[in-house]
Amino acid sequence: MAFPRLLTADAAAALIPDGAVVTVSSSSGLGCPDAMLAAVGRRFEREGRPRDITTIHPIAAGDVYGINGIDHLAQAGLLARIIAGSYPSGPSSREPPLIWQMVTGNRIPAYNVPSGILFDLHREAAAKRPGVLTKVGLDTFVDPEREGCAMNARAAAQPIVQKIDFAGETWLFFPTLAPSVAIIRATTADERGNLSYEHEGGYLGPLDQALAVRNNGGLVIAQVKRLAQSGSLKPLHVHVPGVLVDAIVVVPDQMQTTQTAYEPAISGEVFRPLSSFEIPAFGIQKVIARRVAQELRYGDAVNIGFGISANVPRILIEEGRHGDVTWVIEQGAVGGVPLLDFQFGCASNAEAMMPSPQQFTYFQGGGFDASLLSFLQIDRQGCVNVSKLGARPHVTAGAGGFIDITARAKRIVFSGFFTAGAAIAVEGGKVAITREGKVRKLVDRVEHVSFSGARALAQGQDVTYVTERCVMKLTPAGVAITEIAPGIDLDRDVLAQADFPLVVPRPPHAMDAALFRPEVFGLDTRLDATRTGEAALPQVEDPQLSEFPAFATSR
Repeated sequence: MAFPRLLTADAAAALIPDGAVVTVSSSSGLGCPDAMLAAVGRRFEREGRPRDITTIHPIAAGDVYGINGIDHLAQAGLLARIIAGSYPSGPSSREPPLIWQMVTGNRIPAYNVPSGILFDLHREAAAKRPGVLTKVGLDTFVDPEREGCAMNARAAAQPIVQKIDFAGETWLFFPTLAPSVAIIRATTADERGNLSYEHEGGYLGPLDQALAVRNNGGLVIAQVKRLAQSGSLKPLHVHVPGVLVDAIVVVPDQMQTTQTAYEPAISGEVFRPLSSFEIPAFGIQKVIARRVAQELRYGDAVNIGFGISANVPRILIEEGRHGDVTWVIEQGAVGGVPLLDFQFGCASNAEAMMPSPQQFTYFQGGGFDASLLSFLQIDRQGCVNVSKLGARPHVTAGAGGFIDITARAKRIVFSGFFTAGAAIAVEGGKVAITREGKVRKLVDRVEHVSFSGARALAQGQDVTYVTERCVMKLTPAGVAITEIAPGIDLDRDVLAQADFPLVVPRPPHAMDAALFRPEVFGLDTRLDATRTGEAALPQVEDPQLSEFPAFATSR
C-alpha cells in the first residue's frame, strides 16, 4: 500500500463510495471523529453522495450536547441502515436526535447489538471467519425469540442474528458483516500514518476496526489533532500502525469528550488529588449509593454503569477507602475514579487503559468480580430493562455494553428508585415519602428484557436490587425483600407499589441506620472484614424457597 494521504475532511469524505459499510470509532463524545462525520453529511447535501451506506457503531457516535456524531448522517438517502451498541440520548425535554427520529419513524432498519459482540464481529471480519458464536444475549431482546436486536419493523424484517444448536448447546450466531470504510480518531499521526493516543480518554476499538477494513480491501480514515514528523513517535506509543491507515485528516480543535475540550487527567497525563473529586451531597440518592457500596469486597474488580451507582466511587473516597476496589469500565479505564455526567465513560487517575474489545472479552468471560448497574424496570422473574422506554425512546441510549457485562458477572447490584416521580426525603435518619410516584418500576413484565432473571438463576449469579425503600434479592421463588429502610411501611410503601407479588421470607432486616445520616457511615469496617477473609457484611440469609415460612409472598 502507499503511504497515507494528508487530506481535508471534505476530500476524505469524497472517497467514501455508495453502499459502503462504515464503522465508526466513538463512545458518545469520547473519541468521536465528528469533523469527518460532518464532512460526510455536507457532501451528501451538496452531491447526493454517498448513498445508502450502513454504519456500525460498537458503542455510540455523538451526543445531544454539542457533538452531533451520527446525526450528521441521519439524512434520507444517505443512511440506509444502522447497527449500534447504543445511540445518542438525552432528557425528554430535548428534541429527539435526528437518528432517533429515523429509527422510531421506521425510515431505516435499526439494530441495537451489544457492544462487545460488535467488537467481536470486527475481529471475525478481519480474520475472514464466518461470524460470532456466543451465549451473550440469550433470553434478552438480543435473542431472536424476542426482538433479535431489532429496534423497528424494518429491522425485524431483515434479521441479523440466528439461534442455533452447536456441539449440543444453544448459541446465538451473528454472521460476519465486513466493513469497507473505517472512520477512527487519535491524537497524533506521523507522516507515515502511525497513530498515538496521548490526549484521548480511551483507545476504544480503532485497531480492530482498522484491521477489519484493511483485511477486506477497504478505506481507513483517521481524524487526528496534530501531525508529527515520520519516526518521531515511540513504537510502544503507537496503537494503530500506519500500514492500516489510508488518509489522515487534521482537526486541531477536536473535543476530548462531551463538553470537554481537553483535560489531562482524563488521558492520564496528570493525576488529580482525591480532594478535587466532588462528593455527592447527602440525600436519598446518596443513601442508595452507600448501600450499594456495602456490597463491595476488598480487592474486587468492579464494573460500574451510569446512574446512581456511578456515585459509588465517590462514596469510597469520602469513607477513606479509595483503592480498596478497582473500577473497570467498558471504554477501557482500569482503576482511578470513573467520571460523571458529560464525562461518563472516562476516568481520572486510571492505572491502565485497555482497548475496549479486550475489556469486553474480560467482561463476557466473567473475569471480574461484580457489576454495579441501574434499572428502569424490574419484573416478577427478576428481569431488568435498561434499554427501552417506548414513550420516551431517546431518553435511553440502548444497551451498550450492559448485556456483555451481565452475561456472566458473578455478582450484580442493580440500583434505582422503587417508583418514578416520588417526592422522597431523608429526615431524622428515616425515609419520608411525601408524594408517591406515578410510574411503577416493579412491573409484571418489563418492556425490554435487557437482563434475564431466569438465565441468571440458571447460571448461579448473585443478583441484588437496591432501592431507597428496600433491598431485594433474586431467588428461585421470585424477587425477595431482605432489608427495609427506616421510616418505610412494608405494606403501603413497598408491597402495594409493585405490580407483582414480592416474596417476604421473614420480617425484613433493617437497613443499616448509619446510611441515613449525613456523617460518614463506617464502610471501612466492612471492607476491612474482607481484607482479613471474613464476610463483607453481616450476611442476611439467602431466602431460598425451602426455608420460607407460610407467609412467604405478598398480596
